[in-house]
Amino acid sequence: MFTWLENTPVAIWVGVSLWGYPLLLSLHVIGLAVVVGIFATRDLRLLGLFPGLHPAAFLPLGKLGWIGFIINALSGILLFTSQAVTFANNTAFLIKISCIVVGMVLAGLIQSRLRGELAASRDQVSISSSTRLIALCSLTVWAAAIIAGRLIAYL
Repeated sequence: MFTWLENTPVAIWVGVSLWGYPLLLSLHVIGLAVVVGIFATRDLRLLGLFPGLHPAAFLPLGKLGWIGFIINALSGILLFTSQAVTFANNTAFLIKISCIVVGMVLAGLIQSRLRGELAASRDQVSISSSTRLIALCSLTVWAAAIIAGRLIAYL
């Protein structure tokens, strides 16, 4: 199946055109910056950094984070097609994808918990220790995804 995927017209365009791979890789980096930028900043705020930022500011930004994820997913799928056989057997790639899945699940969980905790606390911002722990896990998973993504080219 992966061999077939590499021989599709889209995969060939990505792999051999002058602009395909660089354009998609650029979109992938932009999507990464949006996703990880928003969610990591939110997680750091929940852990006590950036006290000037109100946690409620991250609720509408969550939607932008999901848009960044969609850009990342679409560009990533297209990049994958050009080297599907290689990537499907690459441990770093598989770790990266696993971390992204976990990171997005945690992003949704944190957004949901944050919405509830802010509604319950009204004037006083009170973030539970369990939400802080999930934010720490989220940061760790995003860092692992980025590191694994960089290692793909070397393993």
